[in-house]
Amino acid sequence: MVQEYDIRVLPPVAADEAKLIQFLMREKGLAASSVTGVRILRRSVDARQRVVMLQLRVRVFVDEPAVEPQCLSMAYRDVSACPPAVVVGAGPGGLFAALRLIELGRRPIVLERGKDVSSRKVDLAAISRKHTVDPESNYGFGEGGAGAYSDGKLFTRSKKKGDVDRILSIFCLHGANPNILVDVHPHIGTDKLPQVIRNIRQRILDCGGEVHFQTRVERLLLSDGRVTGVCTASGETFAGPVILATGHSARDVYRFLHEQQVVLSPKGIAVGVRLEHPQQLIDRMQYHSAEGRGPWLPPAEYSFVTQVRGRGVYSFCMCPGGFVVPAATGPDQLVVNGMSPSNRGSKWANSGMVVEVRPEDVPGGEADLFAVMRFQEKMEHDAFQAAGHRQTAPAQRMTDFVNGKVSFDLPVSSYVPGTLSHPMQMLLPDGVASRLQEGFRTFGRWNRMFLTREAMLLGVETRTSSPLRVERDRETLQAVGLQGLFPCGEGAGYAGGIVSAAIDGERCAEALAGCC
Repeated sequence: MVQEYDIRVLPPVAADEAKLIQFLMREKGLAASSVTGVRILRRSVDARQRVVMLQLRVRVFVDEPAVEPQCLSMAYRDVSACPPAVVVGAGPGGLFAALRLIELGRRPIVLERGKDVSSRKVDLAAISRKHTVDPESNYGFGEGGAGAYSDGKLFTRSKKKGDVDRILSIFCLHGANPNILVDVHPHIGTDKLPQVIRNIRQRILDCGGEVHFQTRVERLLLSDGRVTGVCTASGETFAGPVILATGHSARDVYRFLHEQQVVLSPKGIAVGVRLEHPQQLIDRMQYHSAEGRGPWLPPAEYSFVTQVRGRGVYSFCMCPGGFVVPAATGPDQLVVNGMSPSNRGSKWANSGMVVEVRPEDVPGGEADLFAVMRFQEKMEHDAFQAAGHRQTAPAQRMTDFVNGKVSFDLPVSSYVPGTLSHPMQMLLPDGVASRLQEGFRTFGRWNRMFLTREAMLLGVETRTSSPLRVERDRETLQAVGLQGLFPCGEGAGYAGGIVSAAIDGERCAEALAGCC
């Protein structure tokens, strides 16, 4: 017999199967001799009260062998002789589109402007050591997309848009830790995700698909109002209907789409800073304990959101036990982002702290299609100039920013290229800086430990989402007025993170297979 229960237990109980069985015997009346095993199906931390508990859904095996949960099996097959489909971009949207195309009997041809996930490491190291950014290989461009080396979090609120468990199972099938099927906030980690990405690539190749690196698409091929393929920077062409999954930092793609009369529209973004605290402070704050998390609890997370004068102010991409990283995709930009390894073991916690910006908030934003994108670019260029044309991040103590004071010294940071003191009000637009200051005061009232001199702002955080949407028909997911083009994922304005982009990639693959 197999029984499932939802229970709340202390952290040491959740970490020890024998103690968990004793708890179930006592609370559910199970006989010790009959329980052959317990499997945790779902796990989350409940730190709302002074005593921190773990909420578990468990599967209890009674008088029968205990079995491990299995990942889904997928119907991947040889598609080498099947009709081709071009997938532009090897981020989560593109990779999951390619896998789904294989299931549906289409041969994916994946074109990635950057390098493979292993070769990217050399170029990422050069950003920190030499302060040089390769415009084709960086934290934004390359196999795996922006998520490969900028965190690997799989938490999403997009459950209404698709099957999240299916996406997580596909990650497990390709080497991710099965714990992602259990944790409410699943996370692979930047140290583990590259191997998963390599495994997905090998799957595509083994099934007869193609993957091409350092292959930047510069133009769509059109015939009678239909997309028939793409042309690359080298002049090479690839034929087939096109899934466009280029990510939200490929600004040149928006420009050539506009030139080729693909329908685009401006959309809101959020901009601000990366906020870094000592992880131990966040642990003490969230777990209500001077000792922090202790041996049983994971590094603590937080989530804050408020409204200030009609615009949202909120935390974004929270990275417990993580690092702040340089995320520019061009040589005259300075952008910061956050990441965490699988063990979330660093001394720091960081998150984006951002303010909602709508097209009407930007000069010319309601009339100029590219105004929001230029707004992003200006912030990044101004930060780069303030840093002396290096990747050294302008930074300020949190309390100094709120009080309008200069920081005469800075905390030690995880940001490898280094920091320099700079008033963040001079880099952030007035509507962003003042709302962020008020938001911090509000969050400090909610939790007095959060607003602290030990925390530091690093700037600027601008790549939260796409500044443009590639318009598409809701039913077919094709670009409006242009058959054979399937705008996909974050770059098209239809996703926000690894899982939602993967879900959208699958949907685009299904739409393509159904009508092309």
